[in-house]
Amino acid sequence: MMRVWEVTTSYAASVLRGTSGLVVGPLGPRPEKHLELYDFEACPFCRKVREALSVLDLEAMVYPCPAGGTRYRPQVKARGGRAQFPYLVDPNTGREMYESDDIVRYLFEQYGAGPAPLGLRLGPVTMLSSGLSSLCRPTHGRRSRAGSAPDQHLELYSFEASPYCRLAREALCELEIPYLLHNVAKRSPSRKAFKARSGKMMVPYLVDANTGTEMFESGDIVRYLYDTYG
Repeated sequence: MMRVWEVTTSYAASVLRGTSGLVVGPLGPRPEKHLELYDFEACPFCRKVREALSVLDLEAMVYPCPAGGTRYRPQVKARGGRAQFPYLVDPNTGREMYESDDIVRYLFEQYGAGPAPLGLRLGPVTMLSSGLSSLCRPTHGRRSRAGSAPDQHLELYSFEASPYCRLAREALCELEIPYLLHNVAKRSPSRKAFKARSGKMMVPYLVDANTGTEMFESGDIVRYLYDTYG
């Protein structure tokens, strides 16, 4: 019963954001180095940036910063002066920035081939729907939980609009586990390589080099993360 509730509320969160983060749009230049994103899953401002990453088919190293977190929140404050999220670092250009609207605009100017989709630039309307989306999962991906840090970062194949991927990202966030986010939204050029590696087009897909584990299924992934690092 609990699993049904988790999936249903995650679906509701996706529905409230429509197709944002579902389909890859026109792409511009590709970065040589991975972008770095400090965020937390329940944050409505962070959601907008993750949606932009999915639309632009960009990979990013994600450093989860849930409330009460001690691993990466202090780094953001040290780098930018305040513990505010999202915080983007682009080693390709040397830019580091707060403010979701500024980050989304920057990403599309730098790595897109046109303006951001309408769903990401409707101002108060975008924020209202993103805020309501967060309310569907009010206690998930918000606060840190006790756990151990892996020696090597994990990898997650995902895309923002997927309700199943959200469940895996929430667990990674709560445990403050850094991971390389591989976006494989619909029409992603990255899907072919992912399918060749995994054997089928299904997400989320977790790769943990620390244990040699690779796995599908959000429920199994969440259980694995808490059993291994919780």
